[in-house]
Amino acid sequence: MGTALVTGASAGLGEEFAWQLATAKHDLVLVARDEARLEALAVRLRAAAGVHVEVLPADLSVREDVARVAARLEADERPVGLLVNNAGYTVHERFTRSDLDAQDALLDVMVRSVQALSHAAARTMKDRGRGAILNVSSVAAHTVSGTYSAAKAWVLTFTEGLAVELEGTGVTATALCPGLTRTEFHERAGFTRLGPGWFWLDRADVVRVALADVRRGAVVSVPSVRYRVATTVARHLPREAMRALTKRAGL
Repeated sequence: MGTALVTGASAGLGEEFAWQLATAKHDLVLVARDEARLEALAVRLRAAAGVHVEVLPADLSVREDVARVAARLEADERPVGLLVNNAGYTVHERFTRSDLDAQDALLDVMVRSVQALSHAAARTMKDRGRGAILNVSSVAAHTVSGTYSAAKAWVLTFTEGLAVELEGTGVTATALCPGLTRTEFHERAGFTRLGPGWFWLDRADVVRVALADVRRGAVVSVPSVRYRVATTVARHLPREAMRALTKRAGL
């Protein structure tokens, strides 16, 4: 079934991608900073699904580590047919109060590494005539909540442009735009005031929809009707109204 490389694979959506891809009999390359956690996940995946699982520890804010992951994407042995650029986090602090190095690291992980790994994957997959790239954006791409939403907006626009460039090559590019999803992400970021319970998505559903959309070649994947409606409204709102809503929500 081919090999999939997943960044940010040690928790949250990345871990869920690993499980669903393993269940579908894809071999895996797991990328994250926490080597011990990756190794423990790899043991469970091998035992449960019987697939080949590689562990590739990397800090995607470090250029040398990104280069090592890019080299794996370009390797001929166990070629990667699906890249999932999932790694990400947020700095839960106002931009003007935060440390600029922290903001730079966020952009390194969520923008620069996505660009570098997509570049390596797209060029290699084009030469092979097949493959898929899934970049995790967010419904936050349509809001104005600081560096995080700016990074996710970049991922969305970048992926749409990449999809246009790859059309007809046998390689696809998809941007996943989930809304609030039950993972460790928000707890780690220190968020305490978020939407009502019915607005939250289950991570298994998000990943299931994303992989189905990749298979059909969709350029943008927005799991759930409520978030498809929300993003449609956000796209058509005047930017002044979006700024006012963001301020009111305290984002």
